[in-house]
Order: sequence, then structure tokens, then C-alpha cells
Amino acid sequence: MTDRTTADKPCLPPYSPEQRRELIGPLLQAVSRSFYLTLRVLPAPIRPQISLAYLLARATDTIADTEVLPAAQRVETLREYAENIKAPTSRRTQNFGAQQLAAALPGEQQLLNRLPDCLQMLAAFSTADRELITGLLETIIRGQIFDLERFREGTLTALGNDTELDRYTYLVAGCVGEFWTQMCQAHLPGLENLSIAAGVRFGKGLQLVNILRDLPRDYTIGRCYLPVQNPHDPAEVGPVYTKWLDTAVAHLDAGWEYTLAIPANQKRLRLACVWPLWIGLKTIARLRHANPLDPTQRVKVARAEVYGIMAQSIVRAGNAAGLDRIYQRLRQPAA
Repeated sequence: MTDRTTADKPCLPPYSPEQRRELIGPLLQAVSRSFYLTLRVLPAPIRPQISLAYLLARATDTIADTEVLPAAQRVETLREYAENIKAPTSRRTQNFGAQQLAAALPGEQQLLNRLPDCLQMLAAFSTADRELITGLLETIIRGQIFDLERFREGTLTALGNDTELDRYTYLVAGCVGEFWTQMCQAHLPGLENLSIAAGVRFGKGLQLVNILRDLPRDYTIGRCYLPVQNPHDPAEVGPVYTKWLDTAVAHLDAGWEYTLAIPANQKRLRLACVWPLWIGLKTIARLRHANPLDPTQRVKVARAEVYGIMAQSIVRAGNAAGLDRIYQRLRQPAA
């Protein structure tokens, strides 16, 4: 575990503990939906940092996705946001209020209004933690700007090649696995040998699941993340879609090795990794039988199934062999 001097340890934020708990409690729950469960189970030494990083990244998603602003203005706003992340005391953070993005969901409006508080909380972390969080946000924002500049509004456009898609999955999700691993190694014992490369693949795999699940919906806004010449041709799209489903499974397998490498006494951290992996496999199994071009289909793992996954994993959290048996059973229909 990384040594820290007393001067570099996080200090209390310049506002009440109740306000801090509100940010990574009710506000986080309002904007993170099912991922809130994963964040809540994280070990206490890393929960505030990773939860805040999620809130800040969720705000960039809102800016990138809103239809209130044209794409060029969203790019400009994201760049300004990146500058604010580097200088959290800047008054420019006020420019990201909900008034500017009135079409955002209620929870996201609240988040945008609370950004100054989020950046205040960021400033209270140690220098090392702040650098990890700001580095993550800068990478994610590069991916979102790439997305906005790569696809033209009103025209269905596909990515050019496999390298472009792989790079995009790193920018918006693989970097999260990298950040997650570094934060864990800085604050939790026994994780010195946890593979950052496997963490990156873990994030890429989860992002591919989202991309393949949302393919029909993304078509409606002019985006095809699959590298195909003719995104309207089922004969061309089908094999490419299957190929990237296979790639997603391979990445999740790397994520599973990563998860089993977590010491058995770090049960909370294991569970935080197990849940998205098992849900990802269940989603891929359904996508194997879905029409990737049918906008009426919505592949989703039901909340009851999520609770079932949680129940099965909690009783086996310290038993790697027991967890692996379930993973392999879920993997069969996915692969």
C-alpha cells in the first residue's frame, strides 16, 4: 500500500459532514441507478473517492448527451469543465447549472447545481487522490469530445476500424478500470499485484456490453460504434456484432481473473467487481439472440435478477471456487 505523509492525508471538507454524506448518498443514488449498489458496497477507504469520481463523470455525460445545446457548444462546455476540474475553486463552475441544461433528468439537474460542492469535496482529498480523479476525468472528457466530433448530427456514421472502437472503449471506460486499480492499491492492503492491464480490459468489456446493447438506440441519433461500411446492411452488421460480443466476453474473462486475484478478505471489493461482471454476462447472453438493428428491442437484466446475483455472491464472497462455478455457468450462454 502506498505510503503517505501526514500532510498529504485527506482533510475534512470545508462544509458539514452531512453535506458530504448527501453528495455520495442521496445525490449519488438519484443519478447512478443500479450502479449505486456497487458504489455503496465499496470498502470505506475508497468509497468517497470513487463515488465522487462517478458524480463528476456523470455530470460530463449529461453535458455530452443533452439536446439543449448543439454539439459544438457541448464540446466547448466539456473543455471548460475539464479546466474547472484542474482548478476546482474557479467560479466558472457556476456555468454548469441546471438552468443551462433544462432538458436533463431531475436527478441530473440537481447534480449540475451541486457541482461546486462536488469540486469542493474534490479539493479536500489528498494530492495523490485528486490527481487520480482529475486524470480520469480528463481522459473521459477526451472520449466524449471524440464522440461529439466523430459523429455528424442527422447522418448515420460508423466508426472506421477496430482500433478506433478499441481506443474509444478505453477513453470512456477502460481508463476507469485503470483508475479503480490505482485507487485500490493506494488505500487497500494486499493489492500490489492487481493487474492494471486487466482492470483496463474489465472496463472495456463493460463498455462494449453497453455499446452492443444500445446499438439500435444509437442508430436513431446517427451513431454506429461498430466499424462497418454499411451500417444499414444486416448481412454486414451481423458478423461484426457477433465478433464484438466475443471480444466483450474475452474482456470480461480478464475482468474475472482480476476479480479472483482480489484477496478473500477484501469481500466488499470482490462484490463490487462480481456484480457488474455477472450482469454483463447475462446481458450478452440475451444479446446473442437479439436483432442488433431492431429499435423496438430493449435488452435488460431485470431488477429481481440483479438482487438474485447479489444474494448468490454475498454468501460466496470469500470462496473463489464457489464464485467461479457461477461465473462459468453464466458464461456458457454468453459465449
